[in-house]
Amino acid sequence: MENNNILKINEIFKSIQGESTYTGLPCIFIRLTYCNLRCTYCDTEYAFHDGQDMSIKEILEHIEPMGVKLVEITGGEPMLQKNVISLMKELLKNNYKVMLETSGAISLKDVPKGVNKIVDFKCPSSEMSDKNLWSILDELNLRDEIKFVVGDLNDYKWVKSKISKYNLDSKWTILLSPVFGKITLEEMANWILQDNLKVRLQLQMHKYIWDPEKQGV
Repeated sequence: MENNNILKINEIFKSIQGESTYTGLPCIFIRLTYCNLRCTYCDTEYAFHDGQDMSIKEILEHIEPMGVKLVEITGGEPMLQKNVISLMKELLKNNYKVMLETSGAISLKDVPKGVNKIVDFKCPSSEMSDKNLWSILDELNLRDEIKFVVGDLNDYKWVKSKISKYNLDSKWTILLSPVFGKITLEEMANWILQDNLKVRLQLQMHKYIWDPEKQGV
């Protein structure tokens, strides 16, 4: 019989939130194992398979002493494990502010309304843009955020076309993040300013605070 309370967890740690509109805040990260995508620039390949089974009760007991009420569920792709829905509900019930970072390739219709979703639609240089499920837009709340990781100028132009096609900037906060080490922040900033694009430039703050290869920060 399947246990509805067990998830495979890659790691749990406390750090500074490096992305989204919550950048700079102390945050607990719950990283789930498994991913259905293989982005060219992926920096968490260790989450594809490695992990240990934990019950929702064990997860809550693990994070409670950390003393932080902002929690991000990430991966991998957390939506691959259906018990993540129960985890989100329990976190909300225990008065945590819950964020979900997801790839934009799996429906979010069952995600509790109190969860802030960060949807990371894939640009062409990821070689995974054909997996984007644009119908997800109908499942988002206005407080949710849309993220694009941009690897080159072609990606940036593609993002502009999607913002226009789906009228994204009139509904949600749009996050543009350069692939670390591929595009400079100055390049990205200049593109945005030249086009007066209504987006938020974000860097992965944790990669500037700590060694960018360091795990668990």
